[in-house]
Parts: sequence; C-alpha cells; structure tokens
Amino acid sequence: MTRGQKNNNPLNIRKVAGTVWKGQRTLQADREFVQFITVEWGIRAAFRLLETYRKKYNAVCIQDIITRWAPPSENNTSAYIKDVCRLTGFGGQERLTAAQLQKLVAAMARIESRMELTDAQLAEGWELYMRN
Repeated sequence: MTRGQKNNNPLNIRKVAGTVWKGQRTLQADREFVQFITVEWGIRAAFRLLETYRKKYNAVCIQDIITRWAPPSENNTSAYIKDVCRLTGFGGQERLTAAQLQKLVAAMARIESRMELTDAQLAEGWELYMRN
C-alpha cells in the first residue's frame, strides 16, 4: 500500500503550517502529508488546490498545473506532463474545463500514489468540493 493510499490522499498533498482541510483526520500521524478520513475527502482537497492554482497562478492547462505541482527542481516534470497527457488524452497546453478535472485528478492519482480512483469516488469528491 502506498503512502497516498494509507493517507486517503491520492495526490499526496503536503502539509502546510496553518492549513486545516475539511475531512482531514483529527490525528495527523504522517509528518509530511495530510491524512484524510476517506479518499473522497482527499479528492475534494485536490479539486480545491486545482481551483487555487487556476485563480492565483492562472494554471489552466496540464503543463501549467504539473509544473507548479511537481516543479523541475524536485521532479522529472516533463515526464509527469507527458504521462498525464497520455492518461487523459488532453493536450499539455489545452485549457481544461471543469468537466475535465475529474479525469485529470484520476491521472495524477495514478502517478502520485498508484491509486485507481473509481468514477463513484471522483463524483463524490467532486460533490464534496461543490458543497465547499
């Protein structure tokens, strides 16, 4: 079982001092990554971060999102971008719509934590996100 699977955190969202996520476990035993009570809450957090990327950094395509998510100083960002494009079928500079975000999160979860998210999990995570 991967760390992301154990933490119900499919995109391996790191802890940030002062940030408390809806749906996070009361006890946070992992020092680096947020732990959620269910995978759907982890998916919701991913959608929230993608919204922040869009609003704050104008990251609206796979290339922009992944470059920010997995910077070249720490990752093989170009390989990550290619893998996400291959898994989603979207172009690297294609402006993504809200309807495409579930597919994006599913692809990123496969890369980040080897999780195969179901359509039901993605839909529930999206519903939690839409409720805020």
